[in-house]
Amino acid sequence: MKRIKNISVGFLVSFLGSIPLGYLNLVGLEIYAKSGLHNLIFFLFGVVFVETFVIYFTLIFAKRLIQSKRLMKIIDFFSIVFMFGLALFFYFNFRQTTKSNNYLQEYFMYSPFVIGVVLNCFNFLQLPFWTSWNLYLLNGKYIAIERKLKYYYIAGTLIGVFLGMFSLIVLLQTLFQKTNHFSKYLMPVFIPLVFIILGSFQVFKVYKKYFKPSALAI
Repeated sequence: MKRIKNISVGFLVSFLGSIPLGYLNLVGLEIYAKSGLHNLIFFLFGVVFVETFVIYFTLIFAKRLIQSKRLMKIIDFFSIVFMFGLALFFYFNFRQTTKSNNYLQEYFMYSPFVIGVVLNCFNFLQLPFWTSWNLYLLNGKYIAIERKLKYYYIAGTLIGVFLGMFSLIVLLQTLFQKTNHFSKYLMPVFIPLVFIILGSFQVFKVYKKYFKPSALAI
C-alpha cells in the first residue's frame, strides 16, 4: 500500500509541476517541431536522467537544504539572471537565424539526450521546488522513505516528469500547427516573452521574500 501511495503522490506532484511553461518545455517544443518525436523522447530522457539525482538528493537532504538560507538566496537571485538571460538568448539567436539558416541545423547536431542533460543541469529553480515539496510531503507523512520505499516515490516522480512534459509539448505543437500565423512568432516573440514573465515573477518573489519590510523585520 505504501509503495502505491509513494508512486501516486510522486507522479501527481511531478506531473503538475512539469506543466507550467518552463524553458525545458520550450526547448523540447522546438526540438519536437524541428526534428520529430524520436529526438523529443531522447531529450526528455536526458531531462529525467538529471532529475533522478536532483529528486534523490533533495529528498535525502530536504531539511538541511531548506535551512541553508544563504544557499537558497543565491539560487533565488541566480534564477532571475538565468530567466532574463534565456529571453535574450532566444531573441538574439532567432535574429541570427533569419540571417543564417544553418543555426538550427548546427544546434541539432548535438544529441538530444545531451541537450536535455546539460539544460536541466542549469535548471536551478527545481532545487527550491523539490526541496519544499519533499519537506512538505515528509512532514505531512504523505510519503514514506524508509528502506526501498523512497525509490518508489522517485520512480513515480520521474514518470510524472516525463509524461507531464511530453503531454504539454505535444499539445502545444498541435495547437501551433493549427495556427500557422501564430507559430511563426514562437521563437522571436512568444518564447522570450514567457521568460521575461517568469523572470519578472521571480523578481517579485525575491523582493517579497528578502526586501519587503515584513521580511526584513524577520
